[in-house]
Amino acid sequence: MALEFDSNDDRYIEELTTYVEIPSVSRDASPEVMQKAAQWLAAQIAFANGRVEATAGHPVVRGEWLGAPGSPTILVYGHYDVQPTGDLAEWKTPPFTLIRDGDVMRGRGVTDDKGPVLIVLKVAQAFMAQEGKLPLNVKFLFEGEEEIGSPHLGEYVRAHAQELAADLVISADGAMWRPTEPSLSIASKGLVTFNLEVSGANEDLHSGRYGGTVANPVHVLADVLAGLHKADGSIAIPGFYDGIPTMSAARRAEIAAVNFDDNAYQKTLGVDDLFGEAGYTTIERLWDRPTLEVNGLKAGGKYTVIPHLATAHISCRLVPGQKPAHVIESIKKYVAGLHFAGVKISVAIDHGGVPAYTIPADHPANRAATAALESVYPGEKVLMAVIGGTLPATALFEEVLGVKTLFFSFATADEKHHAPNEFMRIKRLREGMKAWEELWRLLAEGPHQLEIVGK
Repeated sequence: MALEFDSNDDRYIEELTTYVEIPSVSRDASPEVMQKAAQWLAAQIAFANGRVEATAGHPVVRGEWLGAPGSPTILVYGHYDVQPTGDLAEWKTPPFTLIRDGDVMRGRGVTDDKGPVLIVLKVAQAFMAQEGKLPLNVKFLFEGEEEIGSPHLGEYVRAHAQELAADLVISADGAMWRPTEPSLSIASKGLVTFNLEVSGANEDLHSGRYGGTVANPVHVLADVLAGLHKADGSIAIPGFYDGIPTMSAARRAEIAAVNFDDNAYQKTLGVDDLFGEAGYTTIERLWDRPTLEVNGLKAGGKYTVIPHLATAHISCRLVPGQKPAHVIESIKKYVAGLHFAGVKISVAIDHGGVPAYTIPADHPANRAATAALESVYPGEKVLMAVIGGTLPATALFEEVLGVKTLFFSFATADEKHHAPNEFMRIKRLREGMKAWEELWRLLAEGPHQLEIVGK
């Protein structure tokens, strides 16, 4: 018999409101704030011995219900940290006050990742309340540093690998491709980030007294950034593309079969034209090609000086075949070969790097997830998509636990993740609960039962 969920969305929204009100910005929130968010989560999984455990950074939330001997074990992953708000003037509503606006909810973290995590919590609680058990063994791991690259998760997972062992990881983080159709993600891009710094004089200089006599780091940085790409949109750093296999005709045909309208995409973004690496369609570039993007610039200000330092923050999204360490070395070698009179150019790589992640479309977990989505969205074809963003934990789980991660999030890619006015569609709460219920049942028994690792 199917679970019965509350017929009124208000209770779920009220709980989510309390969660969103905790400003758990991992980049700069106080330890007390992060602890409060973690404790809120731990209380939600009290039936599974929910608890907060320390790491070298922000804490993780753990829990486990192992009352289904002989059944598969899944590890549910998500995160409770959120991105900074950005410019508050761009928000229509206060970022840490959840506002119901028609058929959506607005607030920082509501779709990345607090709303999707709430869905899983409510499903688990409904199973326990109505059936007294879960259909399979479930472990929970929620971290507080995903939005800053999960710098301490690796150490924690390696130290607790035996406790976290599972047959599959299911991530509540991620997003469906678009709101018009159900989708599963079979890949996510890797990530390398770094700062490019140009330094000149030993201090900021008066632009009248010193102008025209010294190199301006801002001017040099502009030249350097302009040289990172060729005129055809490809990345100019030698070695950057090493390891990427040629896109097969079959893969190109597969992508071409996806309903994608360049004009509608362009109109949605409010740009006059689309631009990118030549020789590839827009959706090919979104899904299967690597990128290098300048995310921010810092130098001087609106006052009359020649800055002594100019900095650019840059991120590279990687695809299968690229190795983060090799990409980093290629960047360092390229920068070392740049020479401009009167300045020094350096590169500061952020910690590590994350490789791209893939899960086969025909993996048993994807088959079960497809069936679950088809039960919630009858008559809809489930699209196999690619996440253009990066989920650092996926490669870690595969390396340490030896299992794949299934992306099963009910966020949608257009819901302004990381941007002002982040939102989530209210209907996704109930749709997600029904789908997670069905997924757990299918993984536990029937034609899509999950194979137990090491059985």
